[in-house]
Amino acid sequence: MKYQSHSFRRWLDYWPGKKLLGIYRFLPAFFILGAALEFSMINWTVGETNFYNTYKRRQAKNILEERLHAEESEKSGQ
Repeated sequence: MKYQSHSFRRWLDYWPGKKLLGIYRFLPAFFILGAALEFSMINWTVGETNFYNTYKRRQAKNILEERLHAEESEKSGQ
């Protein structure tokens, strides 16, 4: 059983570029939404941190753990 919302379909039909781009007419909107999300992840801070600070901190922690693990395996191998 398919659910179809007539008001949603009517709204989609009003979206410009149907003849020229077909289903791909929504691509610019998704591109803009993705850019807005990326911008918010970079520039919006909560307290003193944002997404990229958290990501960099996690990457540094992973690199440190890998080095410690490699050193431990070298010591146990000797």
